[in-house]
Amino acid sequence: MDITELILDDHHEQRRLFAILEQIDRGETAALSAIWDRLAAFLELHAQAEEEIFYPELLQAGIAARRASGTEDETLDAIHDHNQIRDAVAEVARHQVGTDDWYAAVAAANLANSDHMAEEEREGLTDFRRLAGLARRHQLAVAFAAYEASNYAGVEPVDKDPLGYVRAAEATLRTGSSGSLSVGSLKRIPPS
Repeated sequence: MDITELILDDHHEQRRLFAILEQIDRGETAALSAIWDRLAAFLELHAQAEEEIFYPELLQAGIAARRASGTEDETLDAIHDHNQIRDAVAEVARHQVGTDDWYAAVAAANLANSDHMAEEEREGLTDFRRLAGLARRHQLAVAFAAYEASNYAGVEPVDKDPLGYVRAAEATLRTGSSGSLSVGSLKRIPPS
């Protein structure tokens, strides 16, 4: 088990749920609503799990490899993207299910999410596989899976200041306190 694979699995499921929405007749509003509600909750849970578990680890791996500025930029961009996705999800909720405006808002959410996933797959996940050993990626996968399972009903969407997020995560890493990362001790297994 590898956290990068779990994140990719989540991405696949997000793409699948968006594709399902495109294939349901607009008159089937109960089905559209049910699928959208599941997808909206999943998008937020996935983002929160990444923010709690993956991105602090990416920052730490970058610091350890003396590539902090690259992982900082990737993390800043990811948190910004998560905020855009949250805003897009909130916009969908402003429209009646099955209307042209609702479909346009869903399409905008799909675009924001697709852009984020593609960038994350090209950069953050690739860098993390290069910087963190398989044993560490396995430990994080366990924490990531447990986090998502523990919060299966969803989490409260909260936008984050990207720079504040990175600075707080780095401060937590420097002090060695466990902070709110929910992955136990921040004493890390060195990348292999």
